[in-house]
Amino acid sequence: MEATVLSVDQLGILLVEPSAMQRKVICELLKQQGIHTVEAVANAREALNRMRSFVPDLIITSLYLPDADAHELFAIMQKNPSFQGVAKMVVSSEQKRENLEAVRQAGVLALLPKPFDRKDLERALGLTIEYLSHEEIELDLYDATTLRVLVVDDSRMARNHLGRVLQQIGIENIDFAEDGQEGIQCLEAAAYDLVVTDYNMPVMDGEAMINHIRQSADYSHIPIMMVTSEDESRLAGVRQAGVSAICDKPFEVGQVRQLLASLLDD
Repeated sequence: MEATVLSVDQLGILLVEPSAMQRKVICELLKQQGIHTVEAVANAREALNRMRSFVPDLIITSLYLPDADAHELFAIMQKNPSFQGVAKMVVSSEQKRENLEAVRQAGVLALLPKPFDRKDLERALGLTIEYLSHEEIELDLYDATTLRVLVVDDSRMARNHLGRVLQQIGIENIDFAEDGQEGIQCLEAAAYDLVVTDYNMPVMDGEAMINHIRQSADYSHIPIMMVTSEDESRLAGVRQAGVSAICDKPFEVGQVRQLLASLLDD
């Protein structure tokens, strides 16, 4: 895969912010970062209407909008193939972890505090560039294009997001499962080089699936990376079960690249 690395000034951004004053402030901050193409609207309905003629590289939205929450806007976007590759960022003063869970699961690249400063925005735009750029992972022991990866997550948006990230770094053979039980069925039917899984899932959660994998003579050797928004205090059992690496949601593409290189070349 030929590497394609974007620059910040190439980004097209759609800002969704109910406050006219906040729209003006954020647009000015974006321009200071070298962004030339910024469209701004006040609510989810206007955002969806605007995207009919302008599909942005990145959507930056407040968590709470007059007509929808951010995760509801993202769910509508996910139903349209033209919008599925749009990078997502949320701006919010929300402090309660449980109120941010839905957007974490939706595959946001960054959660920006409100108000945020230039450094917060600069870092978030850097994460966006990583996400949108195509740069194959460099491995000593594998060819990325021949790797077979199983992604297990009950959230369709999270599965799509993880799949896109893996494709961006050159991994082409990706299967998906909605819970741990379905993941085990996939493992019984095919050979995989890597499992990427969520923690909280119905039927069989990530910890139970990891325990099953590690107790199996057939696929106990497969490296497992967990991508989760769970608090660290709840992950002791997962570590004991034998997970190979844990990555937070929202995650940085560069971090995923480094973890995968470490796991697969170990």
